[in-house]
Amino acid sequence: MATPLRGLLGAKVPPNSKTLEEARSRTFDFFKKACRSLPTVMNIYYLDDIATISQLRSTISAEIRKNADVTNPKVIDMLLFKAMEELTNVVDHAKQRHHIIGQYVVGREGLVKDSGTKDEGASDFLKRFYETNYF
Repeated sequence: MATPLRGLLGAKVPPNSKTLEEARSRTFDFFKKACRSLPTVMNIYYLDDIATISQLRSTISAEIRKNADVTNPKVIDMLLFKAMEELTNVVDHAKQRHHIIGQYVVGREGLVKDSGTKDEGASDFLKRFYETNYF
């Protein structure tokens, strides 16, 4: 599928960042590219009914902030390469809708959080069995 973002999201490997400031600048550039591609992603995967661009932008920001403590420019470059590869796969429709919803709309914790009540309706035998066999 031809996309107008193909030139924008070229997957060529840039040279390594020499300083932390250069890596930081590349991170901001990636964030801008990702945010600019969100309307296309919303149209490709029909996400208008379950998410907004603002929610997806917040998800991208949270994913970037998870690695805020990384200070090695080479590691940052590797993370940016992986992120750019992921963005290219999403824009090129290499993923299905449920992948996008599961990873970026619902989040990694899933739809239903474990509340610890899964053994509630079990018999006494099963409760004892589960207690002794959980590692």
